[in-house]
Amino acid sequence: MLLAALVLVLDGIAGERGWLANRRAAAQYRAAAQALEAARAHNAVLREEATRLKSDRGAIEEEARRQLGVMRPGEKVFIIRDAEKPGKK
Repeated sequence: MLLAALVLVLDGIAGERGWLANRRAAAQYRAAAQALEAARAHNAVLREEATRLKSDRGAIEEEARRQLGVMRPGEKVFIIRDAEKPGKK
């Protein structure tokens, strides 16, 4: 009888549906919930940016300038490079 009780306790702790399995499942659930929340936040940022780019001409111009290097006619571009440190060539 004691042996049967010991087997049941061990199965309850380390079995397929035991305490350890529940702890692992809870940790996986928390990680998945955090990943989902991060994805939702990222989607919200992207949705806001898409809305802004659809409705704001200034935002479209800003993005074109940043990504494509587009400039208006008559503008001058100045390229500034870091100066070399003295003694290094």
